[in-house]
Amino acid sequence: MAPRSDTRDRTLRTAVELFRARGYHGTGLNQVLSEGGLPKGSLYFHFPGGKEQLAAEAAALAGEQFRAEMAEALATAEDPAAGLSAIIDHLIERMTASDFTLGCPVGTIAQDADADRVREACARAFAGWHDLLAEHLRHHGFGDRSVDLATTLLALVEGAQLLARTCRDTAPLRAVAATARHLLERH
Repeated sequence: MAPRSDTRDRTLRTAVELFRARGYHGTGLNQVLSEGGLPKGSLYFHFPGGKEQLAAEAAALAGEQFRAEMAEALATAEDPAAGLSAIIDHLIERMTASDFTLGCPVGTIAQDADADRVREACARAFAGWHDLLAEHLRHHGFGDRSVDLATTLLALVEGAQLLARTCRDTAPLRAVAATARHLLERH
């Protein structure tokens, strides 16, 4: 892979935050340039596929970053319930620090992306999170239930993030953490 330039990285990092806060249709390319303090010609130089390419790469980067954060939380937790609680605490911290403007690192893009390239990047990010969680559960003795349980937990967290952001209240995320603890303790 070719080395990334600082301008390309800055464009991508800026896009990650804007797409996370405003979604695909709510984020304009001029806004990415302005917010990132980027030269006008840099966008199409680094992202010749335009907004679709930028959004797909932003979703992939956000997905990879959050997967790494999840992996660390799960690896350092005493059990899967504590790991999921740590992940949820991290999401709550980010959401409240942004005054509820930042939702899921990928979900906000996924909710309104109609371009196949962007939707597929979001799907790969979700699949990476799901697979990590399923493998962690399998490692902790959940056996054949690991895949379905990972799907359920991921759906609970994603839905709770949407509710929390919409209602400007972290209660849905806290409720999911408590419910997940009960699900994960009864295996």
